[in-house]
Order: sequence, then C-alpha cells, then structure tokens
Amino acid sequence: MRSPSPSRRPVSPTTRPRHVLAAAVVVLTLTACTAPAGSGPSEVRSTPPLGTPTFTPTTPAPPPPVLQPAGGAEVIAEGLEAPWSILRLPDGGVLVSERDSARIIEVLGDGPLRTAATVDGVVPGGEGGLMGLAHLPGTGDRAAYVYAYFTAASDNRIVRMPLTGAPGALALGPAEDVLTGIPKAGNHNGGRLAFGPDGFLYATSGDAGDRDAAQDPASLSGKILRMTPEGQPAPGNPFGNHTWSFGHRNPQGIAWDATGAMWASEFGQNTWDELNRIERGANYGWPIVEGQAGDARFIDPVMQWSTAEASPSGLTIVGDTLFLAALRGQRLWSVAPASSGGELAASAWFVDELGRLRDAVPGPDGELWIISNNTDGRGSPSPGDDRLYRVPLATAG
Repeated sequence: MRSPSPSRRPVSPTTRPRHVLAAAVVVLTLTACTAPAGSGPSEVRSTPPLGTPTFTPTTPAPPPPVLQPAGGAEVIAEGLEAPWSILRLPDGGVLVSERDSARIIEVLGDGPLRTAATVDGVVPGGEGGLMGLAHLPGTGDRAAYVYAYFTAASDNRIVRMPLTGAPGALALGPAEDVLTGIPKAGNHNGGRLAFGPDGFLYATSGDAGDRDAAQDPASLSGKILRMTPEGQPAPGNPFGNHTWSFGHRNPQGIAWDATGAMWASEFGQNTWDELNRIERGANYGWPIVEGQAGDARFIDPVMQWSTAEASPSGLTIVGDTLFLAALRGQRLWSVAPASSGGELAASAWFVDELGRLRDAVPGPDGELWIISNNTDGRGSPSPGDDRLYRVPLATAG
C-alpha cells in the first residue's frame, strides 16, 4: 500500500512534457498465441500447417501516427464515486464501474448518470470491489455480454451479464460465473479485463499479498490470465492452465498495439513501477526483482518510473502512443512509439491538475478519455469529483 497523494491544483490546459528513454523492446507476434501448451516460458513458435499457402507482403503497412494531448481536459460527466473502469460500447453507450458501490453507471450523452445495474455479490474493501469491465458483442444466436471482475466474500472472480437495451436505457441481466477462485486481499487484486485481438479474454491478477504465488505458474495470483469467453483456459496457453505470463505484483492495465503486441502496466513496491511488453509464458520477476534488473531469468520492463511519479493503473493505445493513467503520480503518461521499433520516450501530462487517474480508453474521433479516482479514500476530492474527461489528441510535432 502507498501513502496518500498530495493535494491537487485546479484543471489547466497547460501540459508539462517530460522525456524518459527506455530499453529496447522485444517484439511479440500474434503467432505466439498458437504455440502448443507445455512450451518453455519464453518460447515462441510459428509453424504453418502443411499445405498452408505462404506469401511475402509487397508493402508493409506504415505504423500509426504518434499522438499527444493537444489541449485541456474537458469534463464529460461528474459525480462518480470511486470509478474504476470505462467501457465504451460499439453503439455509443458508455458504462463506468464504481468500485465501492458495486454499481455499473451509464453515462448519458449530455453528462447525466444513471444506474444500469448493481452487481450482486460484490464485497468491497481496501483496494477490492467492482473493478474491470469488458464487452463481448452478440451474434445471431447469442446475446451481447458485459464482463466484470470483482472482489467477492472469498475470492476475486469474473462474471458476465447479458446486455440489453439501447444507449440511454442500458440494462444488465443476471450474472453468470466465468472464472472464480482468484485469490483476494485488501490490496494487490489486479482487476483489468480486455478481449485481445485473438478473441480471448485477458485478465490481470495481483499477488494478493502472497508474493511467492506470483512465481508459481499453477496459481491464479500475480498473473496475466487468458481464457475463452466461457472461462476455460484458452488454446495455446503455455502451461495448459489460465496463465499467460507470471511474476507480476499488481498489473492493472493491458493493451495491444498495431502489430498485435501486448503491453501491461504494473505497480511496483517501493522503487519502480513498470511498463512491460508481454510475451507468452514469460516470467516478469516479482518478487525476486523489481524494475530493470538485467537478470536473464526474467523479462525486464521496457520502461520504469519511481512510484511517486506513476502507480500506473489503466493503459490504452491510440495511434502509436501508449497512455497510462497514474494514481499516486497524479498525471497522464504518454509513451511512444509503440509499434515502429523506435526508441521509446515518455512524457507527463496534466501533472497534479486532475488528481489521481484510474483509467484511459480511446474516445470517438481519435480523442482520449480518462477518469479521475480522487474519491477512493487516497485522494483529495474537490466538489464534483470524480469526473470523466475527454482529451483532444494531435500528431506529435
């Protein structure tokens, strides 16, 4: 656990870039998802089936543009209580989870809030409660679902609820268990959910206070998990169970770049917070190492920050730029380029202006949406907190 963040200053459109150089990035290819179970922790295989036609692309696709904030943060909605995850739906609907109330809030087009559902079985406490949300579109014979990660009485678990209604009147049906038994604690619960480009559901779990469990591939603690939409271990997982990568302390952000490579943000302990490129079956070192250790047994983060500057939670990619929402650091970090292979550089935006930031997602028309988290018990809320913001983006100069 960390000490509370300092008081905030009023919102200002001024940004303050800061540049940090990082180590070279290891490229992860989507073909790793099809490697057979039981392969070594860092092994990546790509062998097409016999008879599969092969070809060489004539012109590689150029990477997307590097983007950065181009103005101040505009308030979309306010009055949220300890919000955790922003979920933008394909039809324009917007849902936000509230950690302590167990409510899923619909944000209406002109800013008002309404309760779309209250999730049964949530037992908030410490850093636990209702956390990540994800969406699975419906098909002709199956309803659309909203997935939720939450802390229950005896564990952390993932459920899904059928989504009904149109924007302005969204509703969720009864919850169905997807994965239960993820260890819980007062802190280090992980909690982020996202469907990857391979169609499988990914979830982050913290070590839940059991540091050694992060090094055990058979445990659900301290992991990035990968599963089918029904909750079974996904085909190609490296250990034949739910584990995709291990040796994590408390990852709370995941995203994929234009090449399909996976990234994750992670809370360190006392020294370094991390941005990692995630490889199938790889070991990220916790609790044996924290930050860039140069130990060949583990994958080093591609970038690290002091815990006072970061405490990164939500992570997203817009264009070729990663955006990390920082809690204790009270700022938005941008890191680029994500997919071109160039040297990474980081800049800090809105330092001490919006307070603690919990999540970041792509908004409409190429903008960025972020959410503050000043009412979670560790911030210094002002009237109207917490807020959902939009940030205009432009190509970096």
